[in-house]
Formats: sequence, C-alpha cells, structure tokens
Amino acid sequence: MKINPQITLKNVPHSSAVEAKIREKIVKLDQFSSRLMGCRVTVEECQRKQHQGKIFSVHIDMTVPGKELVVNRVENEDLYVAVRDAFDAAKRQLEEHSRKRRGDVKSHTEAPLGKVAKIFPFDGYGFITTSDGREIYFHRNSVIDPSFDRLEEGAEVAFLEEQGKEGPQAVRVAAR
Repeated sequence: MKINPQITLKNVPHSSAVEAKIREKIVKLDQFSSRLMGCRVTVEECQRKQHQGKIFSVHIDMTVPGKELVVNRVENEDLYVAVRDAFDAAKRQLEEHSRKRRGDVKSHTEAPLGKVAKIFPFDGYGFITTSDGREIYFHRNSVIDPSFDRLEEGAEVAFLEEQGKEGPQAVRVAAR
C-alpha cells in the first residue's frame, strides 16, 4: 500500500485489540490486491432511539488507481462482526474492480442442440437425439418453449443435460 492506512474510531472507546484486528484485515486486503493505494476505515457507535444496546457502523474507503471504492455503513451489534462483514464486502469490491480492469467477462456456454427423436404425448415424455448420436430422455415438465403438447418429432431443440436416476436426462428443453 502506497499510503499509510487511517483508522478512525468515533464514539468508540480506544481499543488496541480493535485497531489490531482492523490492521490485520487491511494487510489481507493489501495482499489480495497489489493495486490498493490507500485505505481509510471509520468505526463509530450509532445512536438509535428505538434500539436498545449499541450498534456499530463500519465505513471503508479504498483508493485504487483511477477510482475510489467505498463500503458504506455495515452495521452490527457486535463490533468485530461489523468489521468482518465490512472487510468481506471490501474484498468483493476489489475482486469486481480487478475483474473489470482485466476485461474478464462471464460467459455462458451455449446449450447443446438436438432433435426430438420420439415423443409419447399420452405418457408425457420423449427422447432427444444429440449431435453425437446419444438418446436423452425428457419429461413434459422439462419443456419450457413451446408447450410439450405442441412439440413434434424432428423438431430442433436446445436443452441442458443432467444425470437422472436412470441415466442422462434433458432439462429446460426449448425449440429452436
């Protein structure tokens, strides 16, 4: 980290243990992301009229090149739980920022295609022939578009495959 971290306690009695825990969490963030330039942590006790007991609020402001990442108002009755939850949120924000910076895009694989080989409308099931020649069972409840009653033999379908009790079966069957 390029800039020394700042820890501020508002309306919270000074505690070396709390500061040590926060510094430990900051070190972990710094190890997690080499681009973290600065970190400011504010812990305060909130005053709530309708709530008995103390509520602690944690605010984290992180600086990375070209951007400020903020974790705002993580609250809990337990100070250490509030700190833990706030730093978990900070780690998720750093992960997301790193992913976007790298240009990583989540991609979904295309559903495999097949053709309806056999259909048994009165029994409510059928079989799909896959592009590699296997036959996969499907039930009427797995058909999402069009309805099972409008599906015909030879129709091209996209489907997701999973292992059933008696072998592979198609789920989420949709006509193409």
